[in-house]
Amino acid sequence: MSGSPTVLVGTTKGAFLLRQTPDGWRATGPHCDGAPINHVIGDPGTGTIWAGGGGDWHGAGVWTSTDGGESWTHAKLTKGKMDDWAANDPDFAKMIGWQPNDPPFADQFTQVWSLGHAHGALYAGTKPATLLKSSDNGATWEKLQSLNDHPSAESWNPGAAGLTLHTIVPDPADPAKLWLGISAAGVFATEDGGKSWDRRNRLSNADACTHHDHPAAPRGGETGHCVHNMVRADATGDLLYQQNHHGVFRSRDGGRNWDDITDGLPSTFGFPIAVDPDNPETIYTIPLNGDSQGRFPPGASAAVWRSRDGGASWQALRNGLPQQDCFFTVLRQAMATGASGENSVYFGTNSGSVFATSNGGDTWAEIARHLPTVTSVETLSFS
Repeated sequence: MSGSPTVLVGTTKGAFLLRQTPDGWRATGPHCDGAPINHVIGDPGTGTIWAGGGGDWHGAGVWTSTDGGESWTHAKLTKGKMDDWAANDPDFAKMIGWQPNDPPFADQFTQVWSLGHAHGALYAGTKPATLLKSSDNGATWEKLQSLNDHPSAESWNPGAAGLTLHTIVPDPADPAKLWLGISAAGVFATEDGGKSWDRRNRLSNADACTHHDHPAAPRGGETGHCVHNMVRADATGDLLYQQNHHGVFRSRDGGRNWDDITDGLPSTFGFPIAVDPDNPETIYTIPLNGDSQGRFPPGASAAVWRSRDGGASWQALRNGLPQQDCFFTVLRQAMATGASGENSVYFGTNSGSVFATSNGGDTWAEIARHLPTVTSVETLSFS
Protein backbone atom coordinates (compact mmCIF):
# COMPACT_ATOMS: atom_id res chain seq x y z
CA MET A 1 0.00 0.00 0.00
CA SER A 2 2.73 2.40 -0.99
CA GLY A 3 1.72 6.01 -1.28
CA SER A 4 -1.14 5.47 1.16
CA PRO A 5 -2.60 8.46 2.97
CA THR A 6 -2.61 9.41 6.61
CA VAL A 7 -5.61 7.71 8.17
CA LEU A 8 -7.39 10.01 10.62
CA VAL A 9 -9.06 8.06 13.41
CA GLY A 10 -11.45 9.40 16.03
CA THR A 11 -11.88 7.34 19.20
CA THR A 12 -13.46 7.58 22.62
CA LYS A 13 -10.00 8.39 24.02
CA GLY A 14 -8.63 10.96 21.61
CA ALA A 15 -7.59 11.15 17.97
CA PHE A 16 -5.01 8.85 16.39
CA LEU A 17 -3.09 9.24 13.11
CA LEU A 18 -2.07 6.11 11.20
CA ARG A 19 0.82 6.27 8.74
CA GLN A 20 2.61 3.57 6.80
CA THR A 21 6.33 3.11 7.49
CA PRO A 22 8.90 0.60 6.19
CA ASP A 23 8.08 -1.46 9.29
CA GLY A 24 4.33 -1.35 8.75
CA TRP A 25 1.53 0.92 9.89
CA ARG A 26 2.18 3.00 13.00
CA ALA A 27 -0.20 5.05 15.12
CA THR A 28 0.49 8.31 16.93
CA GLY A 29 -1.77 9.49 19.72
CA PRO A 30 -3.86 9.85 21.65
CA HIS A 31 -4.11 13.47 20.52
CA CYS A 32 -6.61 16.15 21.63
CA ASP A 33 -5.94 15.69 25.34
CA GLY A 34 -7.42 12.21 25.22
CA ALA A 35 -10.93 13.67 25.00
CA PRO A 36 -13.69 11.72 23.23
CA ILE A 37 -13.38 12.53 19.52
CA ASN A 38 -16.31 11.87 17.20
CA HIS A 39 -14.86 13.00 13.87
CA VAL A 40 -11.44 13.90 12.43
CA ILE A 41 -11.00 15.47 8.98
CA GLY A 42 -8.15 17.06 7.03
CA ASP A 43 -7.63 19.61 4.27
CA PRO A 44 -5.55 18.05 1.46
CA GLY A 45 -4.52 21.49 0.25
CA THR A 46 -2.89 22.66 3.48
CA GLY A 47 -2.57 19.51 5.59
CA THR A 48 -4.57 21.11 8.40
CA ILE A 49 -6.35 18.56 10.60
CA TRP A 50 -9.45 19.20 12.68
CA ALA A 51 -10.97 16.97 15.36
CA GLY A 52 -14.39 17.48 16.91
CA GLY A 53 -15.70 15.92 20.06
CA GLY A 54 -16.20 16.38 23.77
CA GLY A 55 -18.98 15.23 26.04
CA ASP A 56 -20.91 15.89 29.22
CA TRP A 57 -17.69 15.98 31.25
CA HIS A 58 -15.40 17.92 28.91
CA GLY A 59 -17.89 20.12 27.08
CA ALA A 60 -17.79 20.38 23.29
CA GLY A 61 -14.74 21.48 21.34
CA VAL A 62 -12.75 21.46 18.12
CA TRP A 63 -9.00 20.79 18.03
CA THR A 64 -6.78 22.02 15.16
CA SER A 65 -3.32 20.91 14.06
CA THR A 66 -1.32 22.60 11.31
CA ASP A 67 1.83 20.49 11.72
CA GLY A 68 0.69 16.96 11.04
CA GLY A 69 -0.50 16.29 14.56
CA GLU A 70 2.64 17.40 16.39
CA SER A 71 0.71 20.13 18.23
CA TRP A 72 -2.93 21.08 18.63
CA THR A 73 -4.94 24.15 19.56
CA HIS A 74 -8.29 23.74 21.29
CA ALA A 75 -11.38 25.86 20.64
CA LYS A 76 -13.61 25.15 23.62
CA LEU A 77 -17.21 25.73 22.55
CA THR A 78 -19.30 24.75 25.59
CA LYS A 79 -18.64 24.02 29.23
CA GLY A 80 -18.89 20.59 30.83
CA LYS A 81 -19.32 19.20 34.31
CA MET A 82 -15.55 19.45 34.72
CA ASP A 83 -15.80 23.24 34.49
CA ASP A 84 -18.53 23.41 37.13
CA TRP A 85 -16.55 21.23 39.49
CA ALA A 86 -13.32 23.15 38.97
CA ALA A 87 -15.01 26.54 39.38
CA ASN A 88 -16.18 25.48 42.84
CA ASP A 89 -13.16 23.47 43.97
CA PRO A 90 -9.75 25.23 43.79
CA ASP A 91 -7.88 22.01 44.67
CA PHE A 92 -9.54 20.11 41.84
CA ALA A 93 -8.92 23.01 39.47
CA LYS A 94 -5.22 22.97 40.38
CA MET A 95 -4.99 19.21 39.99
CA ILE A 96 -6.29 19.27 36.41
CA GLY A 97 -4.68 22.58 35.43
CA TRP A 98 -8.03 24.25 34.88
CA GLN A 99 -8.31 27.93 34.05
CA PRO A 100 -11.52 29.99 34.16
CA ASN A 101 -13.11 30.18 30.72
CA ASP A 102 -16.20 31.57 29.06
CA PRO A 103 -17.03 29.32 26.08
CA PRO A 104 -19.05 31.06 23.37
CA PHE A 105 -22.01 28.68 23.43
CA ALA A 106 -22.27 28.22 27.21
CA ASP A 107 -24.14 24.92 27.69
CA GLN A 108 -26.16 24.83 24.44
CA PHE A 109 -24.74 21.46 23.34
CA THR A 110 -22.48 18.75 24.73
CA GLN A 111 -20.54 17.39 21.75
CA VAL A 112 -19.31 18.10 18.27
CA TRP A 113 -20.37 15.06 16.24
CA SER A 114 -19.34 15.90 12.69
CA LEU A 115 -17.11 18.21 10.67
CA GLY A 116 -17.12 19.34 7.04
CA HIS A 117 -14.78 21.59 5.09
CA ALA A 118 -15.23 23.24 1.70
CA HIS A 119 -14.73 26.61 -0.01
CA GLY A 120 -12.80 28.04 2.93
CA ALA A 121 -15.56 27.28 5.43
CA LEU A 122 -15.42 24.76 8.27
CA TYR A 123 -18.72 23.33 9.53
CA ALA A 124 -19.51 21.46 12.73
CA GLY A 125 -22.60 19.48 13.68
CA THR A 126 -23.44 19.07 17.33
CA LYS A 127 -25.50 17.12 19.86
CA PRO A 128 -28.26 18.28 20.28
CA ALA A 129 -28.49 19.08 16.59
CA THR A 130 -27.22 22.51 15.59
CA LEU A 131 -24.95 23.61 12.75
CA LEU A 132 -21.90 25.80 13.35
CA LYS A 133 -19.70 27.57 10.82
CA SER A 134 -16.15 28.91 11.08
CA SER A 135 -14.54 31.22 8.54
CA ASP A 136 -11.12 31.24 10.24
CA ASN A 137 -10.18 27.54 10.23
CA GLY A 138 -11.87 26.75 13.53
CA ALA A 139 -10.65 29.60 15.72
CA THR A 140 -14.10 31.19 16.10
CA TRP A 141 -17.60 29.92 15.36
CA GLU A 142 -21.11 31.12 14.62
CA LYS A 143 -24.40 29.23 14.87
CA LEU A 144 -26.52 28.93 11.72
CA GLN A 145 -29.84 29.49 13.45
CA SER A 146 -31.78 29.06 10.21
CA LEU A 147 -31.55 25.27 10.53
CA ASN A 148 -33.12 25.22 13.99
CA ASP A 149 -35.78 27.65 12.76
CA HIS A 150 -36.99 25.07 10.23
CA PRO A 151 -40.77 24.54 10.61
CA SER A 152 -40.22 20.86 11.42
CA ALA A 153 -37.74 21.46 14.24
CA GLU A 154 -40.20 20.96 17.06
CA SER A 155 -40.99 17.48 15.73
CA TRP A 156 -37.39 16.24 15.52
CA ASN A 157 -36.98 13.04 17.54
CA PRO A 158 -33.67 11.86 19.00
CA GLY A 159 -32.20 8.54 17.95
CA ALA A 160 -30.65 6.12 20.42
CA ALA A 161 -27.53 8.31 20.64
CA GLY A 162 -29.55 11.52 21.02
CA LEU A 163 -30.53 14.20 18.55
CA THR A 164 -27.28 14.41 16.62
CA LEU A 165 -26.21 16.27 13.49
CA HIS A 166 -23.81 13.56 12.39
CA THR A 167 -23.29 14.09 8.64
CA ILE A 168 -22.22 17.18 6.70
CA VAL A 169 -21.95 16.84 2.91
CA PRO A 170 -20.72 19.91 0.99
CA ASP A 171 -20.82 20.37 -2.76
CA PRO A 172 -17.19 20.84 -3.89
CA ALA A 173 -18.34 22.87 -6.91
CA ASP A 174 -20.96 25.10 -5.31
CA PRO A 175 -20.42 26.79 -1.91
CA ALA A 176 -24.14 27.54 -1.60
CA LYS A 177 -25.12 23.84 -1.49
CA LEU A 178 -24.89 21.66 1.60
CA TRP A 179 -26.62 18.49 2.82
CA LEU A 180 -27.01 17.39 6.44
CA GLY A 181 -27.99 14.16 8.16
CA ILE A 182 -29.73 14.39 11.54
CA SER A 183 -30.84 11.43 13.65
CA ALA A 184 -33.70 11.09 13.74
CA ALA A 185 -34.93 14.10 11.77
CA GLY A 186 -33.63 13.10 8.35
CA VAL A 187 -31.92 14.84 5.47
CA PHE A 188 -31.82 18.63 5.11
CA ALA A 189 -30.40 20.60 2.20
CA THR A 190 -29.64 24.23 1.45
CA GLU A 191 -28.93 25.79 -1.93
CA ASP A 192 -28.56 29.37 -0.68
CA GLY A 193 -25.64 29.07 1.72
CA GLY A 194 -27.73 28.20 4.76
CA LYS A 195 -30.33 30.94 4.55
CA SER A 196 -33.08 28.35 4.15
CA TRP A 197 -33.35 24.57 4.40
CA ASP A 198 -35.41 21.95 2.59
CA ARG A 199 -36.27 18.64 4.25
CA ARG A 200 -35.58 15.83 1.78
CA ASN A 201 -36.81 12.47 3.01
CA ARG A 202 -39.34 11.49 0.36
CA LEU A 203 -39.13 8.16 -1.46
CA SER A 204 -39.73 7.93 -5.20
CA ASN A 205 -40.87 4.33 -4.83
CA ALA A 206 -42.61 4.50 -1.46
CA ASP A 207 -45.25 1.94 -2.42
CA ALA A 208 -42.57 -0.62 -3.24
CA CYS A 209 -40.85 -0.39 0.13
CA THR A 210 -42.07 -3.11 2.48
CA HIS A 211 -39.56 -3.15 5.32
CA HIS A 212 -40.25 0.23 6.96
CA ASP A 213 -41.86 -0.87 10.19
CA HIS A 214 -40.28 1.51 12.69
CA PRO A 215 -41.39 4.95 13.95
CA ALA A 216 -38.09 6.40 12.71
CA ALA A 217 -39.18 5.57 9.16
CA PRO A 218 -42.89 6.41 8.89
CA ARG A 219 -44.86 5.93 5.72
CA GLY A 220 -46.78 8.60 3.85
CA GLY A 221 -44.04 10.48 1.97
CA GLU A 222 -41.85 11.58 4.90
CA THR A 223 -39.80 8.42 5.37
CA GLY A 224 -36.23 7.66 6.27
CA HIS A 225 -35.95 10.10 9.17
CA CYS A 226 -33.31 8.01 10.91
CA VAL A 227 -30.54 8.44 8.36
CA HIS A 228 -27.30 6.92 9.66
CA ASN A 229 -24.78 8.25 7.16
CA MET A 230 -24.81 9.93 3.75
CA VAL A 231 -22.23 10.52 1.00
CA ARG A 232 -22.14 12.40 -2.28
CA ALA A 233 -20.67 11.10 -5.53
CA ASP A 234 -18.59 14.16 -6.40
CA ALA A 235 -18.37 13.76 -10.15
CA THR A 236 -22.03 13.31 -10.93
CA GLY A 237 -24.00 16.34 -9.89
CA ASP A 238 -26.40 15.59 -7.07
CA LEU A 239 -26.04 11.81 -6.71
CA LEU A 240 -26.34 10.87 -3.03
CA TYR A 241 -26.30 7.58 -1.14
CA GLN A 242 -27.43 6.97 2.42
CA GLN A 243 -27.32 4.11 4.88
CA ASN A 244 -30.55 4.41 6.80
CA HIS A 245 -31.85 2.67 9.91
CA HIS A 246 -33.93 0.60 7.47
CA GLY A 247 -31.85 0.07 4.37
CA VAL A 248 -29.61 1.67 1.77
CA PHE A 249 -31.01 4.39 -0.50
CA ARG A 250 -29.92 6.35 -3.58
CA SER A 251 -31.00 9.78 -4.77
CA ARG A 252 -30.14 11.12 -8.22
CA ASP A 253 -31.63 14.55 -7.56
CA GLY A 254 -29.97 15.80 -4.39
CA GLY A 255 -32.34 14.06 -2.00
CA ARG A 256 -35.66 15.17 -3.46
CA ASN A 257 -36.46 11.52 -4.17
CA TRP A 258 -34.89 8.36 -2.76
CA ASP A 259 -34.80 4.87 -4.28
CA ASP A 260 -34.45 1.78 -2.10
CA ILE A 261 -31.36 -0.20 -3.16
CA THR A 262 -31.27 -2.59 -0.20
CA ASP A 263 -32.20 -5.67 -2.22
CA GLY A 264 -29.25 -8.09 -2.26
CA LEU A 265 -27.88 -7.12 1.16
CA PRO A 266 -28.16 -9.53 4.11
CA SER A 267 -29.97 -7.03 6.35
CA THR A 268 -31.67 -3.66 6.29
CA PHE A 269 -29.61 -2.27 9.19
CA GLY A 270 -26.15 -0.73 9.24
CA PHE A 271 -24.30 2.51 9.85
CA PRO A 272 -21.60 3.58 7.32
CA ILE A 273 -21.59 4.03 3.57
CA ALA A 274 -18.77 5.19 1.28
CA VAL A 275 -18.41 5.94 -2.43
CA ASP A 276 -15.40 5.49 -4.71
CA PRO A 277 -14.06 8.93 -5.72
CA ASP A 278 -13.38 7.70 -9.26
CA ASN A 279 -16.60 5.79 -9.90
CA PRO A 280 -19.91 7.19 -8.64
CA GLU A 281 -21.59 3.81 -9.11
CA THR A 282 -19.16 1.99 -6.77
CA ILE A 283 -20.31 2.09 -3.16
CA TYR A 284 -19.45 0.23 0.04
CA THR A 285 -21.44 -0.53 3.17
CA ILE A 286 -21.21 -2.82 6.21
CA PRO A 287 -24.55 -4.43 7.11
CA LEU A 288 -25.17 -5.49 10.70
CA ASN A 289 -27.59 -8.13 11.87
CA GLY A 290 -30.21 -5.73 13.22
CA ASP A 291 -31.14 -2.90 15.52
CA SER A 292 -32.01 -5.01 18.57
CA GLN A 293 -30.12 -8.19 17.68
CA GLY A 294 -26.64 -7.15 18.79
CA ARG A 295 -25.57 -4.89 15.92
CA PHE A 296 -22.78 -7.17 14.69
CA PRO A 297 -22.11 -8.77 11.28
CA PRO A 298 -24.76 -11.31 10.24
CA GLY A 299 -23.69 -14.78 11.31
CA ALA A 300 -20.77 -13.20 13.25
CA SER A 301 -18.88 -13.24 9.94
CA ALA A 302 -17.48 -9.88 8.80
CA ALA A 303 -17.98 -8.59 5.28
CA VAL A 304 -17.89 -5.29 3.44
CA TRP A 305 -20.52 -5.26 0.72
CA ARG A 306 -19.69 -3.56 -2.59
CA SER A 307 -21.88 -2.49 -5.46
CA ARG A 308 -20.39 -1.45 -8.80
CA ASP A 309 -23.72 -0.53 -10.39
CA GLY A 310 -25.19 2.04 -8.02
CA GLY A 311 -26.88 -0.53 -5.79
CA ALA A 312 -28.51 -2.69 -8.45
CA SER A 313 -26.45 -5.66 -7.22
CA TRP A 314 -24.13 -6.36 -4.28
CA GLN A 315 -21.07 -8.52 -3.59
CA ALA A 316 -19.74 -9.61 -0.19
CA LEU A 317 -16.02 -8.92 0.32
CA ARG A 318 -14.58 -11.16 3.05
CA ASN A 319 -10.95 -11.94 2.19
CA GLY A 320 -8.80 -10.91 5.17
CA LEU A 321 -11.73 -10.15 7.50
CA PRO A 322 -12.67 -12.31 10.52
CA GLN A 323 -15.11 -15.00 9.45
CA GLN A 324 -16.18 -16.48 12.77
CA ASP A 325 -16.94 -15.20 16.26
CA CYS A 326 -16.89 -11.62 14.99
CA PHE A 327 -19.11 -9.35 17.08
CA PHE A 328 -17.76 -5.89 16.34
CA THR A 329 -19.80 -2.87 15.28
CA VAL A 330 -18.71 -0.33 12.65
CA LEU A 331 -20.16 3.06 13.52
CA ARG A 332 -21.67 5.59 11.12
CA GLN A 333 -18.53 7.68 10.47
CA ALA A 334 -16.03 4.84 10.72
CA MET A 335 -15.52 4.04 7.02
CA ALA A 336 -13.93 6.11 4.26
CA THR A 337 -12.42 5.77 0.82
CA GLY A 338 -9.02 7.16 -0.10
CA ALA A 339 -8.31 9.87 -2.63
CA SER A 340 -8.73 9.58 -6.38
CA GLY A 341 -6.53 6.89 -7.89
CA GLU A 342 -5.83 5.07 -4.61
CA ASN A 343 -8.56 2.39 -4.89
CA SER A 344 -8.49 2.20 -1.10
CA VAL A 345 -11.09 1.82 1.63
CA TYR A 346 -10.62 1.95 5.40
CA PHE A 347 -12.92 1.14 8.32
CA GLY A 348 -12.62 0.98 12.10
CA THR A 349 -14.45 -1.07 14.70
CA ASN A 350 -15.72 -0.56 18.22
CA SER A 351 -13.21 -3.25 19.25
CA GLY A 352 -10.33 -0.95 18.29
CA SER A 353 -9.20 -2.34 14.92
CA VAL A 354 -8.74 -0.53 11.61
CA PHE A 355 -8.90 -2.52 8.37
CA ALA A 356 -7.71 -1.39 4.93
CA THR A 357 -7.79 -2.43 1.30
CA SER A 358 -5.78 -1.11 -1.62
CA ASN A 359 -7.62 -3.07 -4.32
CA GLY A 360 -11.19 -1.90 -3.95
CA GLY A 361 -12.07 -4.44 -1.27
CA ASP A 362 -10.88 -7.66 -2.89
CA THR A 363 -8.51 -8.24 0.03
CA TRP A 364 -8.26 -6.64 3.47
CA ALA A 365 -5.55 -6.20 6.09
CA GLU A 366 -5.75 -5.14 9.73
CA ILE A 367 -3.50 -2.06 9.99
CA ALA A 368 -4.19 -1.18 13.64
CA ARG A 369 -5.54 -3.00 16.66
CA HIS A 370 -6.16 -2.39 20.36
CA LEU A 371 -7.18 1.22 19.83
CA PRO A 372 -10.07 2.60 21.88
CA THR A 373 -13.54 2.37 20.35
CA VAL A 374 -13.24 3.82 16.84
CA THR A 375 -15.86 6.48 16.18
CA SER A 376 -14.64 7.82 12.83
CA VAL A 377 -12.22 7.12 9.98
CA GLU A 378 -11.19 9.61 7.29
CA THR A 379 -8.14 9.88 5.03
CA LEU A 380 -5.79 12.74 4.19
CA SER A 381 -3.71 12.74 1.01
CA PHE A 382 -1.95 15.93 -0.05
CA SER A 383 -3.23 17.41 -3.28
